[in-house]
Amino acid sequence: MKKLAWFLTLVVALAMVLSACGAPAEPVVEEPAATEAPAETEAAATEAPATEEAPAEPFRVAVVMPSAINDLAFSQSMYDALMRIQEEMGGPEAFEVVYSENMFVVDDAAAAIRDYASQGFDLVIGHGSQYGSSLQEIAPDFPETSFAWGTTAETFGQPNIFAYEAASQEGGYVNGVLAATLSTSGTIGVVGPIEVGDAKLYVDGFKAGVAATNPDAVVNVNYIGSFSDVALASEAATTHISAGADALTGTAQMVVGAIGKAEEANALWFGTQSNQSSLAPTIVVASQVYHWEVALKEMLALIEEGTLGGQSFKANLANGGEVIEFNPDYALSDDAKALAESTIQGIIDGTITITLP
Repeated sequence: MKKLAWFLTLVVALAMVLSACGAPAEPVVEEPAATEAPAETEAAATEAPATEEAPAEPFRVAVVMPSAINDLAFSQSMYDALMRIQEEMGGPEAFEVVYSENMFVVDDAAAAIRDYASQGFDLVIGHGSQYGSSLQEIAPDFPETSFAWGTTAETFGQPNIFAYEAASQEGGYVNGVLAATLSTSGTIGVVGPIEVGDAKLYVDGFKAGVAATNPDAVVNVNYIGSFSDVALASEAATTHISAGADALTGTAQMVVGAIGKAEEANALWFGTQSNQSSLAPTIVVASQVYHWEVALKEMLALIEEGTLGGQSFKANLANGGEVIEFNPDYALSDDAKALAESTIQGIIDGTITITLP
């Protein structure tokens, strides 16, 4: 009995031990903490560099001229006009100008004109009536290029040739009125180049102005047959002065020689094409100055619209293409200046009619 009791006691004790231990617990798996999405890196927002617009191509103009750009006459009048436009448009980056000067030989000028056209210039100008036949031949080979020439109204019926001219008789008339008013001898000399174009118009207008102011005045005209012969122009001026002229005028680039002779004799000078006051400040009274930009701006506007030629333009007192510029260093009387200004206004409003031969 004691053995059975001991055995039962042992079994109960084992059962209690086993009950205390229980079944093994399942391992607790630590769920990893929810990984927060990494905060968006505020990477320095590197903006794509702004695409710079390519600079606009400049409008390109080439001009061929018979004399130097500082001749104080025909060639300088065009060069100065192009420079004024260039300044207005913002400089050479917007308006490129190249030139060939002293192109007395027409064949050389034609080669330059063709070369400029082949380089893709937008407008090629032959500044001289001697270049007309060259443009007529070259323009059809470059239908996308605009050409211009003067002084003339002739476009040859070509769709890419513009023409320009000056009503130079208007400024000539005003200068003639002044010359007749200021001359004390009543003898006036004119040094002309070749009897064509704006040169002839100027001389005829000058004579008309003198006649309208002093019908008794004598106007001696000498066409020397050259636009460039300074020596011949000097000789012609000397001849006029020897004949009693105390007032002179002339047109084209060769007049620098004539102005020198006028200054030596203290004879008055009346300029045209460019302002010639700087050549002889004590004797140059006034100058008719060509402002070709009036015509050129119209051409540029048409080219931008797609019209490359076929039209002609005229510079005159009314549209500002011709301006009478008085020499501030010459003591012109108030009465004489007032007469000149009233003459200008009369031509503009039509109350003065210029009769040409």
